[in-house]
Amino acid sequence: MILSKILLFPYYITLKIRNRLYDKGKMKTYSWETPVICIGNVTAGGTGKTPMTEYAVRLYSQHCRVAVLSMGYKRKGKGFMLVKPEDTADMVGDEPLQIKRKFPNVTVAIDRNRKRGIDNLLALVDKPDVILLDDAFQRREIIPSKTIFLVDYNRPIFKDQLLPLGHLRDLPEQIRRADAVVVTKFPEYHSEWDCEKLRKLTRIKPGQEIYFSKIRYCQPKPVFEQYGDNRYIYSKSAYLFTGVANPRPLQEWLCGSYDEIATAKFQDHHKYTAADIFRIRVYAEKNPLCILLTTEKDAQRLRNNRFITEAMKVRMFYVPIEVEFLNGDETKRFNDYLLEN
Repeated sequence: MILSKILLFPYYITLKIRNRLYDKGKMKTYSWETPVICIGNVTAGGTGKTPMTEYAVRLYSQHCRVAVLSMGYKRKGKGFMLVKPEDTADMVGDEPLQIKRKFPNVTVAIDRNRKRGIDNLLALVDKPDVILLDDAFQRREIIPSKTIFLVDYNRPIFKDQLLPLGHLRDLPEQIRRADAVVVTKFPEYHSEWDCEKLRKLTRIKPGQEIYFSKIRYCQPKPVFEQYGDNRYIYSKSAYLFTGVANPRPLQEWLCGSYDEIATAKFQDHHKYTAADIFRIRVYAEKNPLCILLTTEKDAQRLRNNRFITEAMKVRMFYVPIEVEFLNGDETKRFNDYLLEN
């Protein structure tokens, strides 16, 4: 424990100084009259930022024009770009592409420079009434109208460590900058004591809102719509391959539908190579009745993969996920919070 603190001290002190400079107003910041909603965390992957962003898109789209601004992690394109449904994950990133394909009428843009991205969105002819920033909590130069901070139920931030020894990319105390905290991936079966325990573990300050949500898994959909054979959904065996931060909850959910599940785990945002696809194909050929399952984020990276055969496309499906709050009162409370001025 002492050794880890010594190793992390340079990173810790750098973050401490940076945040202190912003807190004291020594660094330049920007704000806008148009509402800018930041959805973020201090954890490297796996808290459910994209499903939460999609939840907010659904809500705001009922009332106004909404735009999403993302970084476009690992994309090849540069600068500001508006995402189109026909784009590839290599060009724009898997998460922005997933949102655009799911909500084709919503403006989705990418830019590592968040100020430039917001300015460009507000310069559009049909400029948005609200802008959602997907993963921008560490961009201290941006002063959002509201900040939604996500914490994974399975990984309380005050029990974690900074990268590379843990999963944190900023100090856990920064949670106190958030306007609202959402604990994600809550278990299906829980008690009020679980909620109270998380309230204490997150160490929220008076006045901060806290909400509890879980993941709802939906019926698998074909990665390749023109090929998918839905009969494979009802197979008794599955091969789950994923390139996301934490596939364990999905694997546990699938245990309720499939008697036998084989798995292959790759790094988050993994680009599938010829060798990876060959590995999947070999298993599929040895198990001709099993379904090939992956995540919706992975599906964006697979659709333009030239190594996937037609025989594999017939049985390759992804599992969509959505955010769901613990009860109707919690849902109304969160929706009202997002929509209030």
